[in-house]
Amino acid sequence: MSTYRDLFRTPQFLPLFVSSSLGVAGTTVSGLALSTLVYAATGSPLLAALSMFGASFAQMIGAMTVLSAADRLPPRAALTGIALLFAVGTAMLAVPGLPGWGTALVILGIGLVNSVAGGVRWSLLGEIVSAERYLLGRSVFNMAVGVMQIAGFAVGGVLVAVLSARWTLLIAVTLYLLAAAVARFGLSERPPRSPGRPSVRRTWRVNGMLWSSPARRATYAAMWLPNGLIVGAEALFVPYSPDAAGALFMAAALGMLVGDTLVGRILPVRHRFITPLQALLAAPFVLFALPLPLGVAVAAAALGAVGYGGSLLLQDRLLAQTDTAIRGQALALHSAGMLTMQAVGATVAGAVAQFLPVGTAMAVMAVGSLVVTALLAPALRRPVVAPRMSNLVGSGQ
Repeated sequence: MSTYRDLFRTPQFLPLFVSSSLGVAGTTVSGLALSTLVYAATGSPLLAALSMFGASFAQMIGAMTVLSAADRLPPRAALTGIALLFAVGTAMLAVPGLPGWGTALVILGIGLVNSVAGGVRWSLLGEIVSAERYLLGRSVFNMAVGVMQIAGFAVGGVLVAVLSARWTLLIAVTLYLLAAAVARFGLSERPPRSPGRPSVRRTWRVNGMLWSSPARRATYAAMWLPNGLIVGAEALFVPYSPDAAGALFMAAALGMLVGDTLVGRILPVRHRFITPLQALLAAPFVLFALPLPLGVAVAAAALGAVGYGGSLLLQDRLLAQTDTAIRGQALALHSAGMLTMQAVGATVAGAVAQFLPVGTAMAVMAVGSLVVTALLAPALRRPVVAPRMSNLVGSGQ
């Protein structure tokens, strides 16, 4: 059995890991700072949630236009360029006096760039490690997300309090620049996975093929909907408890870390655990409808986030259903749809919180997630069928 030590000894794994972790830290710090800045200025739970997750709306546009770039750009150049564009966009958000429409455009631009990032990163990971070590490698990256979010929310909260939200955004810019440097000088040059230039036509054709399979549709829906609704609930942590939002975010990140460790090292790769984990993800958030002591709320957030480990099993299911030559776009579509649904979830949660108490709105999102999980459970119990080769695979179209 492969170990974490074996992974970090694999050539190219460490720079990809470090670059990704720095990017997550930058996103975490900037998201908390921007949400705090917007909520202080507007007092609106909806706008606070949108400021943290609104960039994900552009994932929908990216999913329809640019996803073919995930297989048709050199990975090192793509990851370096994405980190640099994130740095530029975050620096613009820190500019005093930036109008609301300007902030919205920058946030959407960041989201459009990010729509390709997941496909590039995770398909490159699949080239760096062997197929049987991919799930372990993804669990390591997911655990790093948890650690970076714990540290990012903790440090970000201190920075916002001691310095200011704008200065904290500039620190996030530095983290993105470091991520770009590690990608550029740590990763080796690799050719694109598929020949030809990225195009809208290619994006549409491969998306159509991916979406034509009922089994893959069920997998994508399970990746996007239950998690997106719970992320919407988490987007209300700042309005729920402005002074303790950092603790709630840290608890959720810690729970996600535990869940990824559980799936990556303890649970076998069996898809029957998907539905129980997704139910666990939502159930504790129903408690937020009650007046909870802070300690209980923190514990509920941590327990629920353990359920995010189910996404690893869903990714394994998706890879088993997809031909190797288009896995970059398949994973990019997963990331784009996931982030889009997170933005939708944050928007819906913020809108509900305009009319109901914030804790009740969080519970409403949790109930919705449980309903979707129950509806998808029968399709996810069916065995995975190996993909058939398509004439799109390797096509220059």
